[in-house]
Amino acid sequence: MPLVRKKGSKPFSEKSDMRRNYPEDAIIFIASLSSSRKIFDEAFEALRALFGRSYYQSPLLPWSYSSYYDTELGAPLMRNFIFFESIVDPGSLVEAKLSVLEVEKKFAEDGKRRINLDPGYMSLAKVVLASRKNYSHRIYLGKGVFCELELFYQAGRFNPLPYTYYDYRDDTFLKFFVDARELLKKRLDKKKASG
Repeated sequence: MPLVRKKGSKPFSEKSDMRRNYPEDAIIFIASLSSSRKIFDEAFEALRALFGRSYYQSPLLPWSYSSYYDTELGAPLMRNFIFFESIVDPGSLVEAKLSVLEVEKKFAEDGKRRINLDPGYMSLAKVVLASRKNYSHRIYLGKGVFCELELFYQAGRFNPLPYTYYDYRDDTFLKFFVDARELLKKRLDKKKASG
């Protein structure tokens, strides 16, 4: 559908004086949740095939914020975060979510997932998480994928919002995002300095 213009106004063109805004540089991360160390290792290889090399990864840590996943994924659950090296357009989050759904299916047994893989992107300013579920604070991106701002960076740290998941509020997990952000910042500063 064409944009409506007032009679006599000039059409928009790339040469107009309107400035185009571009998204900030970001990286894809995956939050993994499973009860099987073997599944974590195998899923990591599948994720690396999709997203390339990782530049930072948290250790597997106990996760006990909810019993919601116990029936499907088993217990006790472990969580880890994997941060991938490639700088991406944040708009690629939709394809990232759809791709990890296929990885989850690959490891499923009897119609149940054995690993939960939640992709997101991290920039120097924010952490955004993808979801297939709609909710009041989520924004629809397309192809059945929504997103939510999970953390924002201010005053030297990542900060939660009222709806932020409990594990993303935990200082133990927040430290991984701060560390990954610092490594990303060094890379972007070096890129900027080299022109």
